[in-house]
Amino acid sequence: MPNTRLVLAALATALCFSGTAFATDTANSVQAQVAGKFSSALLSPLAAFSAAPSLAQSTLPTQLPIAALASAKADTADADLSVDQFSDAKTSQDLRDMLIGMAMQLRHVRYVRGGRDPSTGFDCSGFVRYVFERALGLELPNNSASQYLIGHIVHRNDMQPGDLVFFRTADRRGKGRISHVGIYVSDGRFIHSPRRGESVRVDNLADSYWAKRFAGARRPEAMAQIDAGTHNG
Repeated sequence: MPNTRLVLAALATALCFSGTAFATDTANSVQAQVAGKFSSALLSPLAAFSAAPSLAQSTLPTQLPIAALASAKADTADADLSVDQFSDAKTSQDLRDMLIGMAMQLRHVRYVRGGRDPSTGFDCSGFVRYVFERALGLELPNNSASQYLIGHIVHRNDMQPGDLVFFRTADRRGKGRISHVGIYVSDGRFIHSPRRGESVRVDNLADSYWAKRFAGARRPEAMAQIDAGTHNG
């Protein structure tokens, strides 16, 4: 009997331990399943979220000013152009094409008395001065009368694109002082900023108004020197 009691006591003890272990395993299993479900529920939205696109987007604002700076540098480089940089051009025609191209881009900019910039508008001499400075780096005087006094006289039949054409518009009979200037384009046409209420446009020297008031043409000294250098080369 004593042996039987010992065996029964040992079996009871074993059952208690195994029951506790089973309960612990079961509880752990349930906790793992519940945690798994909660983890999946919480983490699934995070899995759909990727930090890479957000980081990529955050770099865009810093890239835009870089492009703007590059554009500003290009504008500065254009402003720093000089006659020496163009003296090696293959032909003077390349320079004239560049000049006329710049002028044509400014068509439809409105006339403003004293205007010197496309953002505000041009008067006639301001338009000419801006085109020469921006396209070729050549600085011309500030008004048409002063621009008329520089450079070489050019006969009407010898005019080339980029030559300056002058008019006496202050007097109805086409007499008096020089009061208007434009840039010769070709085939009797010139581009200029005419008068208040109008914009930069191309007109023809043969038109009665301009023909009556035409005062002559001039080739800026720097342009003449470039021509001479090209021919001598």
